[in-house]
Amino acid sequence: MIESDELLSIRAAELYYEEDKTQDEIGSILRLTRWKVGRLLAQAKTNGFIRIEIVHPRARRLPIERRLREERGLKDAIVVSTAGITGEEELQARTAQAAADYLASIRPIPRTLGISWGRTLYEVSEHLKDGWSTGVNVVQINGGVSLNRRAGTAATTAVTIAQKAGGQATLLPSPAILERLETKLAIEGDRAVSAVLEMAATANAYLYSAGTADEHSVLVDSGYLTVDDVHELVRKGAVGDVVGRYIDADGNIVDPSLDARTVGLSHDRLRASDRSIAVIAGAGKHAVANAVVRSGLCTVLVTDEATALSLLDEH
Repeated sequence: MIESDELLSIRAAELYYEEDKTQDEIGSILRLTRWKVGRLLAQAKTNGFIRIEIVHPRARRLPIERRLREERGLKDAIVVSTAGITGEEELQARTAQAAADYLASIRPIPRTLGISWGRTLYEVSEHLKDGWSTGVNVVQINGGVSLNRRAGTAATTAVTIAQKAGGQATLLPSPAILERLETKLAIEGDRAVSAVLEMAATANAYLYSAGTADEHSVLVDSGYLTVDDVHELVRKGAVGDVVGRYIDADGNIVDPSLDARTVGLSHDRLRASDRSIAVIAGAGKHAVANAVVRSGLCTVLVTDEATALSLLDEH
């Protein structure tokens, strides 16, 4: 009798999980009551005949993610395991993939997504799959026209993310930082630029990374600042930049004059957003990650395990 029930439970499980039959339909097929079918399915699960696996990337929640939400006041946190990672490039690639997976899982779909630019965001755009969403329009939230001869990735990043979602990309046709305040004000007063900034200010969600305050900064690489400029910013307390604006450990702007010549979305708008996603990973970004979270510049953080532990230790 026990063997018969065991075989029945396996057959009931096959019909229910593999053939999508209802319990009533299974009862008709096996000539059993619905109550008996329910008992057989429970028995199959108890005996280990059924293994249910949730494979969506957001389903694998780590305790450290819960702690980040609870202790650091985030709406969501995605932490990439560092197990088996052998170098910085692999860490960045895994973090970019996690950010891409999270972006694809957002519901409701953000019809307008504001994005910054840089190496991390470019990697996120590369990891997004075609059709990751439908009808998402992308708008640049800070200037990204390169000042040197190296090819910039700002426009490519925005266009790639938009195209893969069947949407349109709106670019901000301006450098990130101007030498003269008068020039910056004139550019922002231009109808084409002001229209983009207005669109950026009304985006449904934002996606950005944070830069380091050192010679590896993308703002140095793009020709906006010199290494000496960055050293001076560090002397004033800078721990990194968010959308081209340098902040200290508390999230305050360290150089108001430089900030006044920076084209793009204000930090106040990022703080006011219901969904502001920061993608920050790597040992060199622990300080700026802490500043971003501490000052409320993001509601969602995508990061690596070591950075997450650093944030919890700081708290």
